[in-house]
Amino acid sequence: MAVAVPTLPDLEESPAQDVVAWALETYHPQIALACSFQKEESVLLDLIFKANPDARVFALDTDVLFEETYELWRQTEARYDTTIERWSGPSLEQQAAEHGDRLWDRDPSKCCGIRKIGPLREGLSQLQAWTTGIRRDQSPARAGAKKVEWDGAFGLVKVNPLADWTDKDVWKHVLAEGLPYNPLHDRDYASIGCTHCTKQGAGREGRWASSDKIECGLHQEDA
Repeated sequence: MAVAVPTLPDLEESPAQDVVAWALETYHPQIALACSFQKEESVLLDLIFKANPDARVFALDTDVLFEETYELWRQTEARYDTTIERWSGPSLEQQAAEHGDRLWDRDPSKCCGIRKIGPLREGLSQLQAWTTGIRRDQSPARAGAKKVEWDGAFGLVKVNPLADWTDKDVWKHVLAEGLPYNPLHDRDYASIGCTHCTKQGAGREGRWASSDKIECGLHQEDA
């Protein structure tokens, strides 16, 4: 059954806090922030909970995130007095039994599909909109992102309040507000994912560094 595409406002000239406020006023509680515990989410968590303390946040727990990420998860829940929804796929044992050990080394795209895209698709099917930390300058694949757009891949509205922010803008807000952030950023991890597929590097060059893969499929076609 086809999903009717709604008429969406043009908020390209609106500041991030206004985009967040509009999204929550329009879609809460059928909207949630996708939190990967990177600096962009540090900003969005601040903006979202200032706008609505009951806002929903979810994280895709692949069971192989960095310990620093899990610690920030705990800190975030305590800071905002919230519970971040854990969306996850099969256990690592179940995956290994069906696909063999260390699937991330042999077929990282399949691993992402199982551990991230599957749980994401299931969770988003229950929502009308989701919020992300996408910025246009993160990669060429994200350069066309709008602050409010229709996500045809998952069939709901996608809100990217920081689309026009630079890396410097993000850090300025984090430091000005004294927000907690993932300490891996201080160790030259610009983009942080799973332990087996993330290395130090600028931009997204540390993600799947040993392959041509640059996206897991959450925001762009896996490649």
